[in-house]
Amino acid sequence: MSELSGNWNYPTQVKFGVGRIKELPEVCTSLGIQQPLLVTDHGLAGLPIVTQLVEQCENAGLSIKVFKDVKSNPTGENIESGLAAYMAGKHDGVIACGGGSSLDAGKAIALMVGQTLDLWSFEDVGDNWLRVNEATVAPIIAVPTTAGTGSEVGRASVIHDVVANKKKIIFHPKMLPQVVIADPELTIGLNVKMTAATGMDALSHNLEAYCAPGYHPMADGIALEGIRLIKENLIKAVQDGDDMEARSHMLAASMKGATAFQKGLGGMHALAHPLGAIYDAHHGLLNAILMPYVLKNNQPAIESRIVRLTKYIDLDDTSFDGFVNWIFDLRKVIGIPNYLSDIGINSDRLDEIAQMALEDPSNGGNPVKMTHNAYKQILQDAIN
Repeated sequence: MSELSGNWNYPTQVKFGVGRIKELPEVCTSLGIQQPLLVTDHGLAGLPIVTQLVEQCENAGLSIKVFKDVKSNPTGENIESGLAAYMAGKHDGVIACGGGSSLDAGKAIALMVGQTLDLWSFEDVGDNWLRVNEATVAPIIAVPTTAGTGSEVGRASVIHDVVANKKKIIFHPKMLPQVVIADPELTIGLNVKMTAATGMDALSHNLEAYCAPGYHPMADGIALEGIRLIKENLIKAVQDGDDMEARSHMLAASMKGATAFQKGLGGMHALAHPLGAIYDAHHGLLNAILMPYVLKNNQPAIESRIVRLTKYIDLDDTSFDGFVNWIFDLRKVIGIPNYLSDIGINSDRLDEIAQMALEDPSNGGNPVKMTHNAYKQILQDAIN
């Protein structure tokens, strides 16, 4: 396993490898953090992962507290509560630990330290990010426990505005964690369903970034290799959760996706965001179900790119349909349902969701210009 470790700056400083979590107290000290607030969710808070992190920090003389009120789709209220806990505890930094929800919440809490405007003032629209008082943003350490969102290397958080019933992207360059501790051993406890759903989320990030229009060969190269790693390791990680090599490659592929999608995302995410807000469904699972339907919609614009991709990842059938069939086969093996109706989503709100998808920032990265009717058709196909 020694060859699957290293120190990366791409652009975040990443401490990658089995056992690297032991360096957390040292990392805190290097950033001047003596009283960290560890942000996680209820599910993780009582598990050995978090209790051992707390004990580790306390043994090193750090005064650490845990904030665990983070929903699976984190809300503005979660961020407000976390900020209140941060201020009340006189903390001086954030350790965001968990899956995408906890990482997004931790980054948003750190952003809000010392701000006079509310969270929604920093939605990723126009130059809103310039409103942030950069001097007061708290330092962030990210500790991912899933291989999916890659939020640990991202400059944004997706937060549910409950009043507007809409997921909003909050963005600022200082939301990029100063240090990531990516220890594949922390993903061992992830159950089969979550390993599958988060792995497909990582695939959606790499795939939509690769297909997004525009010239960004660095992002394209990162995404290609991310897809190859997922093709060769996701099934292994699902079928044998203790396969540390597969877990390592999936964690790397997850970070690749989030690094690559600075180029853009697309229709999968434009639909998954409103569906997640309305139905409180898992983001990665939504992307996994929507994937083939969005791909087929985009075929005229992406077919040549997909054919190139099939050759790189060594598929037997190197046609566009061959790639889509590989997606179907992959989903079947790892237990992803075929239809949105399988997870309780019906046709009651098609027009509303289609309109929300059109207005979602991810829509701008779709390789085909989308319409209300196009999104509605994709939804109907994915439901029925």
